[in-house]
Amino acid sequence: MLDEKSLIERACERAQHDDFGPDTWQEGLGVLIGVLTTEGNLNELGEAVYADQIVGLLANRLEVEKWYSRYPEIEQQEIVAPLFGIGLPRTGSTALSFLLASDQSRRSLRTWEASTPCPPPETATEHTDPRIAISQASIDMSHQMFPDFVGMLPSSPTGPSECLLLMGLDFRSQLFQGMAILPGYTSWLLTCDMEPTYRYHKRLLKLLQWRCPPVRWSLKTPSHMTTIKGLDAIYPDARFVMTHRDIASVLPSVCAVKEALSTPLTDSFDRLALGRHEHMIWLESIRRLVDFRNDGRENRFVDVSFSDMQSDPIGSMEILYDQLGDELSDDTRSRMAEWWEDSSKDRRQGGRPDPAAYGLDMDLIRKDFAFYHDQFGVQ
Repeated sequence: MLDEKSLIERACERAQHDDFGPDTWQEGLGVLIGVLTTEGNLNELGEAVYADQIVGLLANRLEVEKWYSRYPEIEQQEIVAPLFGIGLPRTGSTALSFLLASDQSRRSLRTWEASTPCPPPETATEHTDPRIAISQASIDMSHQMFPDFVGMLPSSPTGPSECLLLMGLDFRSQLFQGMAILPGYTSWLLTCDMEPTYRYHKRLLKLLQWRCPPVRWSLKTPSHMTTIKGLDAIYPDARFVMTHRDIASVLPSVCAVKEALSTPLTDSFDRLALGRHEHMIWLESIRRLVDFRNDGRENRFVDVSFSDMQSDPIGSMEILYDQLGDELSDDTRSRMAEWWEDSSKDRRQGGRPDPAAYGLDMDLIRKDFAFYHDQFGVQ
């Protein structure tokens, strides 16, 4: 089922097009399919889910190139000083992205347009686009397929999505590690050239804002830490808001999320391998980010504490806006407060995941991440 040639043919047939644009996607696709076959331990459902995901991403890329061939003036769009949310996963970055998306002067990457960017959105129909209903149906189906994932993260078809889907169109993205343990793909991703992927990421943002402003982008994904140099090469004027939380709370929670997404797709899930992988990838990511930040770029970063945001979300946003040099209007403040109140009803309650279940040695982890806790004063 995971045959590269047949997946490409299916995408071309779906899109009725065969021009994928810049030749940067083939290497990642080849690595991904090879690793899924040798390391993924996928069951029949898992193979079907990954095959459908790959075909969908390829078809989306083909549709993007169709629009650029018809309207080359899209390339003249400018992406100016985007704000990227980064930081370890499970540090409140998703909630922060929803709060920022409450600001109507900002442009977020909405779930429905990230899933299907073409035809590019238009202001006149952005709130009634039929893809919104399709995206909601997809979310509902995901909740049925992955019931343990429900309530772990805010989700809405009109709410902000991560950049992972856009980066997935170039097949250099941590998107593919969300539903399987793929150490071979991780190793490749840590060493590959990420500039082509961020260049294509920018190509997508231009398309999405072309007929649907505003153009002040607020974006996010924790994996930007891992590939921060590639991001900076394409977005040298970017600013960053970094969320922080005690690593002892982060890693077990990350493992629980990925277990919830992975177990339906495999008949052999290795919790201990997951724990080792998450320890490694996020330690390397934080090291890369700290080195980047300490190399004369401190003025481009603003920090937000998970605990502060939980106790006083609007107060934290007031401080953030002040540090960004932006005005937090009364209307935006009201929208933020309304979202926080509404979303709190859907948040999962219960005990914390057990680190031992994933083989996480918390003494070792605290030692490894001590430089991070010390630099940012994480409690």
